[in-house]
Amino acid sequence: MSTVLAPLALLANGIAAGIMTATVIGFAPMMLSLPYERYVQMVHFLRPRFDPVMPLTNGLTVLLDVLLAITAGDGPARVGFATAAGLLLCVMGISITKNVPVNRYVMSLSPAAQPPDWAETDPRRRWRAWNTTRTAVALLAFATNIVATVRLG
Repeated sequence: MSTVLAPLALLANGIAAGIMTATVIGFAPMMLSLPYERYVQMVHFLRPRFDPVMPLTNGLTVLLDVLLAITAGDGPARVGFATAAGLLLCVMGISITKNVPVNRYVMSLSPAAQPPDWAETDPRRRWRAWNTTRTAVALLAFATNIVATVRLG
């Protein structure tokens, strides 16, 4: 069973970590450089595309890691998969409590009507900081999954 589940966990974790890395090195800096109208338009365009994928890939990886931790027997692989699952739960927690509320706020904005207090409420730097944090944790989970998969054999 592990020979099927481990590659699936690596695939799902790798997709999520890759998307998040692309966001850190590309989308977030671009968003910071955009004027209000273009930034809000970009979020309105990207969110419906990323939101179905990210919870699915992270949630699937947690599920697979838990199953792998249960079936891997005693030893380093079991600890690795359990650790990766815990790390991804942290990623999901950051997403739900920090990044998703910002996304919802920006989705509620009209690109044509900048709030008068935008200079004070602009959430881009805060969102970027939390996105960078969760990406680092996702990459650590990915590395942990790689090591755990190697330890299976």
